[in-house]
Amino acid sequence: MTGAGEGVLLKALYLHMYSGMNTKTVSMDGCVYNVIDSARVTATQERLIDRSEASRLAELFRLLGDATRARLLFALLEAGELCVCDLAATVEVPETSVSQALRLLRTASIVRARRDGRMMYYRLDDEHVRLLLDLSREHLRHQSPGNAGDSAQAGR
Repeated sequence: MTGAGEGVLLKALYLHMYSGMNTKTVSMDGCVYNVIDSARVTATQERLIDRSEASRLAELFRLLGDATRARLLFALLEAGELCVCDLAATVEVPETSVSQALRLLRTASIVRARRDGRMMYYRLDDEHVRLLLDLSREHLRHQSPGNAGDSAQAGR
């Protein structure tokens, strides 16, 4: 181990060795010394999103956290607009699953629907959704050059 991790480990070892009977186990993810920078905490709290907005954001990520819905969104990103049967064929899942996923995504204003006679066509709601999908995919590519699945196996 080298770098910052080694420094934290050495501090924890020092505390353990020289604190006598008041030994304290320090997590590698925690603070070695519990000293709060109140100015920094206050400044961050002033810019932090409120609990209501955080809940809505978590719900959005929950909706995006399903592989089938993610594939549907990327199909719409690539095609622009597709009907339910074309989406089902594209992502290779039953139409009922696609319809249910689209209902959730439409309710959350992630996709929008257009009726043409008896057919319903879906597309991404706006440019923000496109941007979110593009940035998410780019983040995955940034984490692991090549295939994202390769990084999970390489870390084992």
